[in-house]
Amino acid sequence: MINKRKVRVIFVCMGNICRSPTAEGVFRAHVEAAGLGDIIDVDSAGTHGFHIGRAPDRRAQEAATARGIDISGLRARQVDSYDFEAFDYILAMDEANYGILVADAPPSAREHIHRFLSFAADRPESEVPDPYYGGGDGFEHVFDLVDEASAGLLTAIRRDHGL
Repeated sequence: MINKRKVRVIFVCMGNICRSPTAEGVFRAHVEAAGLGDIIDVDSAGTHGFHIGRAPDRRAQEAATARGIDISGLRARQVDSYDFEAFDYILAMDEANYGILVADAPPSAREHIHRFLSFAADRPESEVPDPYYGGGDGFEHVFDLVDEASAGLLTAIRRDHGL
């Protein structure tokens, strides 16, 4: 039997213009392909307010578009206290943002915070690297990591929520 309660997922990086919007778009594509778009909500945010209201980095958009995913409509926002209570899965892109999230979260929400790449099987990396100061290849690598972790996350959600 399918659980009708929505499962809410948020991806978090520093500025919410590279890694986390890429993860939002890629994971949403996995969710839609699985026919679970009406059951799983997806969002993204940043731990810092550097880019609030801005679209994802052009290079992130290009990497996503090249693989059939449009993230151009997303806008950067900062994590707020509501997010800790509203989301079932709070996924940090790296150790620094994981630490910020754990420090800022109320104790009741800490069990929902995870390192995103913990859902990628057989990956030597433990963090999704920030491609902002690099070239286009970094965005392609981020996309590959995010795609693999998204598949693992969806498998975990389906298992944990009986979907």
